[in-house]
Amino acid sequence: WGLETRVGEQGYTLSGGQRQRLALARAVLGSPSVLVLDDPLSSVDVHTEAVIEEALARVLEGVTGMLVVHRPSTLALADRVVLVDGGRVAASGTHTELMRANPLYRALLSQEYEEAMA
Repeated sequence: WGLETRVGEQGYTLSGGQRQRLALARAVLGSPSVLVLDDPLSSVDVHTEAVIEEALARVLEGVTGMLVVHRPSTLALADRVVLVDGGRVAASGTHTELMRANPLYRALLSQEYEEAMA
């Protein structure tokens, strides 16, 4: 494993999670000032998710980042959260503000938690 690892034509020998981690590494390697990530943790296990979230927290310091996420734990990385419902912005604020004031936000997080525990 490492920089010299052969990954085959178009990465066909990699799993979905490996491909996703490689794409994420490529995105942050150049120290971008703006970083846009679409569900960067969708194909990783819970342990890997925690490791990546910890690294992302460091990467996002001093960076304008826009993350589309579906996992509640990733919301902790955000200074501001924008809730989109039906293609429209339904609410925005910090995680704490939305938990306190937005029933849809609370319901979505509760539903996600229940599904994760099932």
